[in-house]
Amino acid sequence: MKGFSRVSAAVPTCVVADAQANAANTIALMRRSHAQGDAVVVFPELGLTGYTARDLFADSHMLEQAEAALGSIARASAELSGLTLVGLPLRHGAGVYNVAAAVHGGKVLGVVPKSYLPTYREFEEARWFRPGTEVAPGSVVELLGDEIPFGTDLLFRAGELVVGVEICEDLWVQVPPHAKLVGAGANVLCNLSASNFTVGKARLRRTLATSASDRGKCAYIYVAAGPGESSTDLAFDADAFICENGRVLAESKRFDRGPQLVTADIDLEFLAHDRRVTGTFGDCAAHNPTPIRGLRFSAVTEVETPLRRTVPRHPFVPHDPVTLGDRCWEIFEIQTHALATRMEAIGEPNLILGLSGGLDSTQAALVCAGALDLLGRPRDALRCVTMPGFGTTEGTRGNAEALADLLGAQLRTLSVSEVSHAVLDLVGHPATDDAPGVDTMLARLRAHPELGDVSLENVQARMRTLVLMTEANRHAGIVVGTGDLSEKALGWSTYAGDQIAMYDVNAGIPKTLIQSVIRWVANEKVSTWSAGDADALRQTLFDILDTPISPELLPADADGQIAQLTESNIGPYELHDFYLYALVRKGSRPARILDLAQVAFGNDYDLATHKKWLRTFISRFFRYQFKRSCTPDGPKVGQVALSPRGDWRMPSDARADTWLAEVDAYGT
Repeated sequence: MKGFSRVSAAVPTCVVADAQANAANTIALMRRSHAQGDAVVVFPELGLTGYTARDLFADSHMLEQAEAALGSIARASAELSGLTLVGLPLRHGAGVYNVAAAVHGGKVLGVVPKSYLPTYREFEEARWFRPGTEVAPGSVVELLGDEIPFGTDLLFRAGELVVGVEICEDLWVQVPPHAKLVGAGANVLCNLSASNFTVGKARLRRTLATSASDRGKCAYIYVAAGPGESSTDLAFDADAFICENGRVLAESKRFDRGPQLVTADIDLEFLAHDRRVTGTFGDCAAHNPTPIRGLRFSAVTEVETPLRRTVPRHPFVPHDPVTLGDRCWEIFEIQTHALATRMEAIGEPNLILGLSGGLDSTQAALVCAGALDLLGRPRDALRCVTMPGFGTTEGTRGNAEALADLLGAQLRTLSVSEVSHAVLDLVGHPATDDAPGVDTMLARLRAHPELGDVSLENVQARMRTLVLMTEANRHAGIVVGTGDLSEKALGWSTYAGDQIAMYDVNAGIPKTLIQSVIRWVANEKVSTWSAGDADALRQTLFDILDTPISPELLPADADGQIAQLTESNIGPYELHDFYLYALVRKGSRPARILDLAQVAFGNDYDLATHKKWLRTFISRFFRYQFKRSCTPDGPKVGQVALSPRGDWRMPSDARADTWLAEVDAYGT
């Protein structure tokens, strides 16, 4: 798959002071790494001698053996692919340096010394080593009969893959070397560490590395020493992990006593996109220029499937229940506080809400109730209006009525059927031919479903908006919009109908996530509300969650069941939310979206289905930008947002032709 590089963190078994044994263990893992197509494999700090060799780091025999072991590794690399980073003590000038040697294609490409040597608590590295900070840019070292680039100014390049190196303590200082390396182009950082274990340290390592990967828009490979290091005064936990842009992709089994290879596929295309759209990344790099020597190596430029990383099918919805609960709480707080702030700014108006009994208006009603509670105002300041139309079913109407009652809101039922019929008759719509009333028109529609066109559907949405705006004027209120992020992406709203409101509380929440927020409110929030019957409200919310998604603009069938299912018309929302995240957040090409979608959804959807609905998504996303260009105010809640005043500024005249052509060409 294009745009990815496969990398590994290797934890071999260590034999303290036996460099040849350690070289053999290293080469064995190098071969495993090669077999799975790695572009980079990273070994622990001082792995060729062991970190705990202590005063033996001044011993000539051990230093010679370490260099000889490096020669063995270099020779082995001649028949292996990818870049290998190994740690060893290295003589240079009058001192010894703690270094990472980059090995590829039968030779040592470069050597990076450790910049910062800890001498506090259990550490005493300055007793044996010189700091890498004293090595001048452009330096070389005599090693294995060659002059090898030596210093902290090295980057290793293979196409779009750019590797920077630091060693253990370098990550822990306030201005780590990687801060300059990423500015100079590194998109994969490698940390060769020994890092003895103390209670709580594994979490702290991840905090530092994930933060570095987030700020640097890069991947971070961390590997600590494993089994075999001396236990005289310290313990080592074989901790190794790979993170990317703020999250851990893969990690070792800590305290395992066998050799381990921790592997993940790094999304280089996404990292490049994130750097482009985060302008301050480039600004910071420009303000902190760093002289760098780039050393070339060759590596696999594509990864073979199966992909060695998780591609979530619901990228907006955290998989971990605890994280999901926190996310839902944050979203609800953002929505309620944003609405409360808007209400305070314009004089604490009443809230006018069209309540259909569907997901979006339900979430909006819950937010309205929460905002009124924040301001200490009675719930009856929420004036709900349910507006049955040509396709409204008893189930959704009943849910709307129950929800309003249990929230303590006011409710009016104002049918838009007659006025919609009147407008259709006024313009001469064929559905009204020989159908002077609503009932006769509905019978005609059931007999001739082709008459149920977009004008018949949209007139109802526009009449509902007219009713709500009029109610807002009558009762000193504002109309609270209900449309969610998925609908905005697809243009699934009626222009000058439900596309318009005075404040749009759901604008930042995709359909796949809004269901989780409602479920969280049902399970965690309603029990804390003093008003109403919490159990009954919870059950009503569950009933709404079980109702099929539908605009209910066409007549129900003969049994009174919903006849118009949104996802049958425009496709599954779980697919559209996946496509939306891939396009807007990750900047993915259509072919890459299809690549990732097949990984995420497996056999649940075949390729033809993905191509069909991705085509629908791209077509609608481009075609209906004009609706987003005049969308109401509403709070951003996540990293993907489509407000024309904030995150997404796109011309309404942009053409999707080349995107669609790539979809059509995929797999042919």
